[in-house]
Amino acid sequence: MSTYDILIVGGGVIGSSIAFELAQQNLRVAVLDRQEFMRESSWAAAGMLSPAPDCPAAIPLVPLGRASLSLYPRFVAAIEEASSMRTGYRADGAIETLCHGDAERELSTLVALHHGLGLACEPLSIDDALEMEPALGRDVRAAALLPDEATVNTRRFTAALLAAAENAGATLLPGVEAIALVRDGNRCTGVKTSVGKTFSAAQVVFAAGCWASRIPEIAPYAPTIPVRGQMAALVHAGKPIRRVVRSERGYIVPRDGGNPQMLVVGSTLEEAGYEKGVTSGGLEKIFSGVNELVPELARAEIVETWCGLRPGTPDQLPALGPTDINGLVIATGHYRNGILLAPITAKLIAEWITERRTSLSWEEFSPLRFSG
Repeated sequence: MSTYDILIVGGGVIGSSIAFELAQQNLRVAVLDRQEFMRESSWAAAGMLSPAPDCPAAIPLVPLGRASLSLYPRFVAAIEEASSMRTGYRADGAIETLCHGDAERELSTLVALHHGLGLACEPLSIDDALEMEPALGRDVRAAALLPDEATVNTRRFTAALLAAAENAGATLLPGVEAIALVRDGNRCTGVKTSVGKTFSAAQVVFAAGCWASRIPEIAPYAPTIPVRGQMAALVHAGKPIRRVVRSERGYIVPRDGGNPQMLVVGSTLEEAGYEKGVTSGGLEKIFSGVNELVPELARAEIVETWCGLRPGTPDQLPALGPTDINGLVIATGHYRNGILLAPITAKLIAEWITERRTSLSWEEFSPLRFSG
C-alpha cells in the first residue's frame, strides 16, 4: 500500500493544477489517471480564458472566473519557472461579433450584461473592428472588444503544467484507474485501483472529469455527463488574426502570429455519451460559422481535427468542495471552463485542505447540492 498526504484522482488540468499547488507546500501528493495524463478535455480545449457567461446558467460562475483570470499571470509564470517550458499565454483580448438579427440591440444588451457583471466590454464601430481585425467578413453587423480576455496554447500549457507538478514533487501515475473508495467508517482513507493496488491518503480529491460519475460512491456528489466538443486546426495564409474572434456560431483562436498562421476553430456541444469521434455534421457546423466570421478561412488548409468530452453537470456549474464523507473532496464538472478555472480551483482546494477555509465563497458549487 502506498501512502500520501493527498491523493488526486484525475490527471487533467484541474487535478494537475491542484497537485502543483499542494506539492509546492511540501505535501506528499500523488495523481492517478485512468490513461495518459491530459488526454481528455484539457488537451482538446481551445484555451480561451473568458469569464463571460455563454448562457444564463453560467452567470453564477462569473465571480469565480474573474478571480481565476486575475490569477493567471502569476500562475503561468510559476508553471514556466518550475518547468522551464512556455505555456503560450497571450493577453490580447477578444472580439465578440454579431452577424444576425437586431445586432445593435443585441450589442447594447451584451455590453450592459458585461458591465453589470464587472467585466470590461467596449462597443466597436465596424470600421474600428475591421481596423483591429482586417480579415473580418462583411456580414459582421456589430462588434465589441473584451480587452481583459486571454488565451493559452493548451498543448504547451498542459505539458508545462505536468512538468511543473512533477518537478515540485508530485508523483504522477498514468494508467492507474480508481475504481472504489477505501473507507474507515465515515472517513475516506484512499482508493482501490484497476491495477489491484490500494493507495492511502489523509485527503482524497476527485478531479476525474466526466468519468467521476462512473464510480458509484462519487456519482451522488458529482453527477457528471460527457458533452462532446469537436474542433479543428487550420493553417491560414491570409490576413493575420491577432486575437480571439467569436460569434454565437463559433470561434477562432490564433495559436501564433506567423504567416502562415495556425488557428484553432470550434466548437460543438453534443450529448453523445462517451463516444469520441469527429463527424461531418459537426465539422460543417464549425466551418460554416467561422467562414462567416472570416471568409478567407474557406481557403485555409485543415491540418487536424479532434474532439473532447467536457464534464457537464445538471446545472452546468462545477462541483467544488468537501463532501459529507470526511477526507473526500470533489473538484470536477467544470464543463467549458476547466482551463480558465484551473488556478482558482487549485487555490481554493489547497486552502481548504491546509487551512479549512477559503478566500472566496464556493458554497454555490458545493457537491452536497446534488446529494440532497
